[in-house]
Amino acid sequence: MVDPGLEHAAQTLGANKFVSFFTITFPLALPGVIGGAVICFARSLGEFGATITFAGNIAGETRTLPLAVYSYMQVPGKENNAMWLVLISVVISFAALACSAWLTKRAKKRLGGHSK
Repeated sequence: MVDPGLEHAAQTLGANKFVSFFTITFPLALPGVIGGAVICFARSLGEFGATITFAGNIAGETRTLPLAVYSYMQVPGKENNAMWLVLISVVISFAALACSAWLTKRAKKRLGGHSK
């Protein structure tokens, strides 16, 4: 929700896109980013608790990625396995974000909207 005119003004004054992002866009968007991170963390705690309580943590049956990380962290020497699962989940998250951005851009083009 940051006004693109502010970025454009910075660029007309000589700032490149990288500088205008980190000096204008990111500081203005930071409260929303922090709020989203807090809500995301709170929701993940709720989902983890509900899953481990009601679905269980049975290997090969009901184990999800967060439960597998939890299980590996409970066993001494299995921290590397947990780290790999965390890295896999981060890659999946970034792939989902990239796919969402691509689909949104494509839908805007099809509907005749302007996309950047």
